Amino acid sequence: MRANRFDAETMLDGILQWVGEESPSYDRLAVERMLERVEAAFAGLPVRFERIPGKDGFADILKVTFGDATVPGILVLGHVDTVHPVGTVENELPIRREGDRVFGPGILDMKSGLYLAVHALREMLADGTAPTLPVTYLVIPDEEVGSPSSRTCIEEHARRHKYVLVPEPAREGKVVSGRHAFARYNVRVRGRPAHAGADNARGASAINRMASLILELESCSDVSRGLTYSAGIINGGTFVNVVPTQCDAQVLCVAPDESALTEIARRMTDLNGEENGVQVSVESGPVRPLFTPSTGGLAIFEKARELAEDVGVHLEHGQFGGGSDGNFTGALGVPTLDGLGPIGAGPHTHDEHILVSSLSSRCQIFAGLLQQLE
Repeated sequence: MRANRFDAETMLDGILQWVGEESPSYDRLAVERMLERVEAAFAGLPVRFERIPGKDGFADILKVTFGDATVPGILVLGHVDTVHPVGTVENELPIRREGDRVFGPGILDMKSGLYLAVHALREMLADGTAPTLPVTYLVIPDEEVGSPSSRTCIEEHARRHKYVLVPEPAREGKVVSGRHAFARYNVRVRGRPAHAGADNARGASAINRMASLILELESCSDVSRGLTYSAGIINGGTFVNVVPTQCDAQVLCVAPDESALTEIARRMTDLNGEENGVQVSVESGPVRPLFTPSTGGLAIFEKARELAEDVGVHLEHGQFGGGSDGNFTGALGVPTLDGLGPIGAGPHTHDEHILVSSLSSRCQIFAGLLQQLE
């Protein structure tokens, strides 16, 4: 066995090449370029490639298979899209290192984790070992926007596999055995027009109503329960001298359990209606179902815990917010362990970074799962 097979600095070099290839979800060409980099990382391995055509303007899904695909095996789920627009690496979040921390757009969520999952297979095969079961990697192009074009594909593949491993970033140093449900909603408000300067009182502002709705919704968040409402994208108005007749917002709701999800659905539905010449309509969007810890998932965790002990790491698990494609597979009852990627902080921010010191142990744990799951 080669001593440097899980060398952190070697892995970091590869990770940073991926981070430099910016790939925001809605930029199909950028995501396709990133998929080509992932495909190149498998070059020379005895794997089969398939591109599943993208839908609704999103890039393709990359499928990479090792072993006999007719035998139920291990499904590895990773995504290459990020929330950071092209240009972030040259401006707000340049790639840089500060001691153990390395910063860059998408480095934590989740290019480093996916890179480690590929590196684990490559190093195993280079040392003459191999996964006990067939392994399929599904590389997703639209996870950050709820996987609207990929969900069906993910669920179809999960049903044909025994296990699902998701190298999303660790949460508080822990792997993820469950995730809260996520529900997206589109809220539309339509008002009554008027000249904002000469005849303001005759109008009914859609923006004004939307603002009050957002304050009302977000005040219903209960962080102690893990139940939250957050408006993330708002568009409205045409000219400043016209009372705005339209305003649209996207709202992300998080539910830690089924009762909270029912509560959210009821509250959002109750917003529909018309009052004082202003109409509100709510349309549901992509949903990530509740993923609770299962017997099968905890069995994978126990193996991961033992592997972690072998490399001097005390591993814990938990259910968290922060959705992933593991929500879909866990909700189906397929044994799923998520959060197997590196440790870091600041996902989706200009402080996003990984800890280099976590790379080697996380990759070794992942490789051990590929070898021991049977």
